[in-house]
Amino acid sequence: MDVKAKNVLEQRVYANADIFEGRMNAPLLKVEDLRAYFFMDEGIVRAVDGVSFDVQPGKVVGIVGESGCGKSVTMKAILRILEPSARIVSGKVFLRTRINSQNQQGDEELLDLTKLKPNSKRLRQIRGAEIALIPQEPMAAFSPVHTVGNQIIETIRLHQDVSKDKARQIAVEAFRAVGISMPEQRIDAYSWELSGGLRQRAIIAMALSCNPRLLIADEPTTAIDVTTQAQILNLLRNLQKERQTSIIFITHDLGVIAQMADEVVVMYLGMVMEKGEVNAIFKNPQHPYTQALLKSIPSIQSASRIKLPTIKGSIAHPFNRPKGCPFHPRCNRFMRGICDIDIPNFVNISETHVVGCFLHSKKTLLPTADK
Repeated sequence: MDVKAKNVLEQRVYANADIFEGRMNAPLLKVEDLRAYFFMDEGIVRAVDGVSFDVQPGKVVGIVGESGCGKSVTMKAILRILEPSARIVSGKVFLRTRINSQNQQGDEELLDLTKLKPNSKRLRQIRGAEIALIPQEPMAAFSPVHTVGNQIIETIRLHQDVSKDKARQIAVEAFRAVGISMPEQRIDAYSWELSGGLRQRAIIAMALSCNPRLLIADEPTTAIDVTTQAQILNLLRNLQKERQTSIIFITHDLGVIAQMADEVVVMYLGMVMEKGEVNAIFKNPQHPYTQALLKSIPSIQSASRIKLPTIKGSIAHPFNRPKGCPFHPRCNRFMRGICDIDIPNFVNISETHVVGCFLHSKKTLLPTADK
């Protein structure tokens, strides 16, 4: 590539230099004020309502919250696989993507995934090759009438220009990498012939078969026993370290987040309540919702025969969202006339720790300072 062409390419790729603060430390994925709504006969469901976070290269970002908080819908919006009744109404999803998907070391471009059509060729090239998904239930992800190996081979050949024999060899190596014994035989099994743990490993092998830069794991340990869960988590962490793959790990289990994540995003009713490095979130939680979630985790220091603290009430019905901060009806530090009127802005606790709560905003802190 000549100098002039290279300069044109760099202008195109890094036109949004204000979004990516320097090329060396640029995030792999940047979600910016993403809003995805469901338009139904009964009304509009704001499933994702202004979500923003970054995923740095080689890092694990955990998204945590109760069921119904919009974690999985956020993932679907990023991949552009939303249900027909849903659509992205605003926001951006920037990905540092390879210009040539076949070239693992090729030049990069800055791409806004929300500008692509869900069924476009470019987006289909990105899914699987650069962003891979580990779904909640592998039994539903695999076709029961085709062998697991055939489905993985099809995925590999879709994104790589290789023969069927070479694709099978890659699939066998992927099986071996995720700890499946006798991979040459197991690759010809059907999904219903495998145990839950083996199915989970097989779906991870499929996700990793094309060496994606970003892996989205949507509660990958939900349907398996505790022992197998620990094995799968260790497997994912080891593979992430070996391959330097970025991971978005979606779960409601804070114990899993503590083990897996480098950074944490706490969501409630489609909105981000707090985000920061994992140590900051666990040792210095600032939002009442984060504090309540952490208090509900059993600990070896917990007194015996005493009930664990719970969060009062339940998450609001999607058609009846509360005004103001969505958590205020359940918050033990609710301030009438403030929390039930406006939505709080984010406040920086540190360079890597932000919280959206009026307890930390100037609106509520200034009167205290005047006293």
